[in-house]
Amino acid sequence: RTGEFSAVTQHLKCVCLGVILLIWEVYIADIYSFLFYFFKLQTAYNRKSHHQVSNVMHIRKHLTLTHAQKMLIRIDVASVTSWLAPIIWEGTFDPTLIDFIYKQQNLTIATTVFALGKYTLFLKEFLESAEQHYFVGFRVNYYLFTDLPEEVPEVKMGENHSLTVRKVPSMNRWQDISMGRMEILEKLIENELASEADYIFCLDVDTKFYSRWGVESLGRLVGVIHPWFFDAPRDQFTYERRPESQAYIPAGEGDYYFTGAAFGGSLEDVHHLTKTCREQMNIDIANSIEAIWHEESHLNKYFLYNKPSKLLSPEYLWRDINAGAAQIKVVRFSHVAKNNAEVRPNV
Repeated sequence: RTGEFSAVTQHLKCVCLGVILLIWEVYIADIYSFLFYFFKLQTAYNRKSHHQVSNVMHIRKHLTLTHAQKMLIRIDVASVTSWLAPIIWEGTFDPTLIDFIYKQQNLTIATTVFALGKYTLFLKEFLESAEQHYFVGFRVNYYLFTDLPEEVPEVKMGENHSLTVRKVPSMNRWQDISMGRMEILEKLIENELASEADYIFCLDVDTKFYSRWGVESLGRLVGVIHPWFFDAPRDQFTYERRPESQAYIPAGEGDYYFTGAAFGGSLEDVHHLTKTCREQMNIDIANSIEAIWHEESHLNKYFLYNKPSKLLSPEYLWRDINAGAAQIKVVRFSHVAKNNAEVRPNV
């Protein structure tokens, strides 16, 4: 009895230690490190090896200090929201550790991109840069929607990366192209992706990757903070302010302003997001109103009442590779310069 009680006590100590580590890791936006070392600790305990427990704790202590040092570097930015969702910046995660943990899960990331009309001009640079930086070493299925499949360039895909091209009708307004993505994403998830992917991201095509975009970005529901508003006060956010629109957000409300150029998450959560936004946009159409920033306005309304579980900093969608900001240590993904009058069917 005494031995059993002692074993239970030791087990509870391990659990309590894990909870303490969890709280610490949440505040440094690296929960994956906690999971890895907690399970290692539990394995060592189950094997009754005090030597292993000691070794794991020694390594964990060393890396905790390393993470703490990294956090001291990023006192210039917030790395967690008011609802305790991590905000991912350079210096708030260990890429080697996170890659190691996620590779055990054999994940597939679906990625959608839309290139209609002259936007096919951006495909080559988008795909080539993605193959250098986007989920390298993980399984990625790109789904490209275009009205000009014959203009899709030949780009060599990396190991476990594939490209599927789908033809869609041409549209006369870029606003319709932008808003139409929600319904296409909704149907893609419903009809195809349930057994094909674990996560999905929707990205704009007039962009280029410059550095790592990896599994640190994965989460149940992921929003990217808009690069023009990440350090702006809330009263400057360009939310839809007309009560007649389903995207309406009253003055004084809102947490962050999110870009519509990049978002993602689990299939279930992104499906709910796209379905809700599509329904709200249809109501607006029936009422002859169009939100100020189209599907981006509806996305921000959705995120206000359905908080993202993870936020990506503007490193993950910067405004211009040539524009600087003190908080941006790494530009991972950025819009490219373009003349809207040349590429859009309407201005």
